[in-house]
Amino acid sequence: MQAIIWTGYGPPEVLQLREIAKPTPKDDEILVKIIAANVFSGDCELRRFQIHPLYWLPLRLAIGIRKPRVKILGQEFSGIVEAVGTQVTRFKPGDEIVSPTGLGGAYAEYLCLKGSHAAFKPLNVSHTEAATVSVGGLNALHLMRTAEIEAGQRVLLNGAGGCIGTVAIQLAKNLGAEVTAVDSTEKLPVLKSIGADHVIDYTQQDFTQNGETYDVIIDIVGKSSYSRSLKSLQKDGYFVLANAPTSHLIRSLWSRVFGSRRVRPVLTSYKAEDLACLMELLEAGKLKPVIDRRYPLSQAADAHGYVDSGRKTGNVVLTVSA
Repeated sequence: MQAIIWTGYGPPEVLQLREIAKPTPKDDEILVKIIAANVFSGDCELRRFQIHPLYWLPLRLAIGIRKPRVKILGQEFSGIVEAVGTQVTRFKPGDEIVSPTGLGGAYAEYLCLKGSHAAFKPLNVSHTEAATVSVGGLNALHLMRTAEIEAGQRVLLNGAGGCIGTVAIQLAKNLGAEVTAVDSTEKLPVLKSIGADHVIDYTQQDFTQNGETYDVIIDIVGKSSYSRSLKSLQKDGYFVLANAPTSHLIRSLWSRVFGSRRVRPVLTSYKAEDLACLMELLEAGKLKPVIDRRYPLSQAADAHGYVDSGRKTGNVVLTVSA
């Protein structure tokens, strides 16, 4: 089978298309023919090894000190079950599924996994669309729950134009919130089209200095001013940190003890029932994936280069199989 092999830490060129052996599922695994895989921003961060300081050493030890032991990147996919192990009862050959993979494995024609986090793909949704929901969607769903978003609240999403943000806008709107989305100029029309009530171009305006206040501020990219963000919150408001720098994490401990505003760093856990919930929203048309570009598997390095540029809105997808 063909796969994109991760040959070392560095630029997109370390990703190379190679022919490798097709895997065989163990008794508790399923073999999936991958139709589409999402190029998640986290894949690019792993490739460069641009990792949060708190996780740098544990991940380096797990993945490889000098070069990666994990040979194939790709944290989410949509595909078709081709074979199942003798202990597998939940899936059968022919089932169409979506799933996160953990650290990787989706940039290949076939993948073996346990399938404990997988969900069935809706029949009225394409594999390309479904491949974009697992990681970004599960993170966005966790952000909504952490912030306890309710109808009528004013919610600001900083860094709303990526995999997580484009889902979070729609989830917040489904909950009845008034949503303000913050990102760069070229992304704002798309964010309006998927439901954002207000948009702010961060290259032209700092949302923490516009005099507005919000019930919830969710910082997806971890780049907003900590102190000014707190001042932009209503009393008892939530400041949710999705990718917080270490300084924000330390200050959040003080705020949680002495402040009236609630600061919540988040670390998402993946659950099959949550992914199934997202698939129901997809099937009902209440969640629409935002796809910027599609690349064939052979052009995975080009896809990574585009994601690295910071210009993508929503998702970039690899079409792996017909």
